[in-house]
Amino acid sequence: MAQVKANSMRVQAKKNKVHVFDIVNYVVFVIIALIVLIPIWKVLVDSFNSVGVYRFMLWPEDFTFNGYLTIFTTVRLYRPFLNSVITTVLGTLLGLVLSTLGGYVLTQKDMPGRNALSFFLLFTMIFSGGMIPEYLVMRQLHLVDTMWILVIKHGMNVYNLVLMKNFFEGIPESLFEAAKIDGCSPMGIFFKIVLPLSKAALASIGLMYAVTVWNDYSTVQIYITNPDQVNFQYKLRVMIMDGDTPTTAYKVSQNTLYYAAIIVAILPFMAAYPFLQKYFVQGVNVGAVKE
Repeated sequence: MAQVKANSMRVQAKKNKVHVFDIVNYVVFVIIALIVLIPIWKVLVDSFNSVGVYRFMLWPEDFTFNGYLTIFTTVRLYRPFLNSVITTVLGTLLGLVLSTLGGYVLTQKDMPGRNALSFFLLFTMIFSGGMIPEYLVMRQLHLVDTMWILVIKHGMNVYNLVLMKNFFEGIPESLFEAAKIDGCSPMGIFFKIVLPLSKAALASIGLMYAVTVWNDYSTVQIYITNPDQVNFQYKLRVMIMDGDTPTTAYKVSQNTLYYAAIIVAILPFMAAYPFLQKYFVQGVNVGAVKE
């Protein structure tokens, strides 16, 4: 009895023992978290600070909402923000549809030409036609000078497709066999079995698509000249880089206005992330572990 108790105490002592690796690991991740959070905190503080002096402060020296009031009351920012919302929603939906269908097709081992199609898709991850051929293609598709180019251009991401394919291959084969025995068609299997089991992957990859489309201003800069078709990120860049600040009845410094605009730009994803965090944590390693 005493021996068993002694062994139990030793096992408990091993569990409670603090390893040097754990300490170093925690310290490194705390440093990384601070590196990420400190710039965000500075931008947030400066967006509420009416003093337009560039220095680091933990709290606003002169608290004000004028930066946000200026952004929300500037009518010419409404259309770009609405364009960003529309293109992000449609681009994310299109990307998810193409990635899930493409990934599911590539999991069909008896499909003719499966390896050739996989090679063709992976080839595009390494080599591309370049900016000028891409521009000519977009012009032939009549996508130049329209915001729909943001939807089409990001509609297919081969990397996300490969992640979905790997995730689908991780679903137990017995589920597919049981569905086939019950007379379920391939598309029936996709909608009734594959998609319900892929919520984590859909949330993770959907977030990647949404962030990509929402933050894309370079495509607007190259392909769009119509001011009614630009997105909010491009308008934000013009404000910051070209000094095209809106004039309103609110007294606000340029720096305060810039930082308020940045917070408004990232606010939608800051608000959505807590609801997607459960699925995002599950799907962050999509396809990384095979059973």
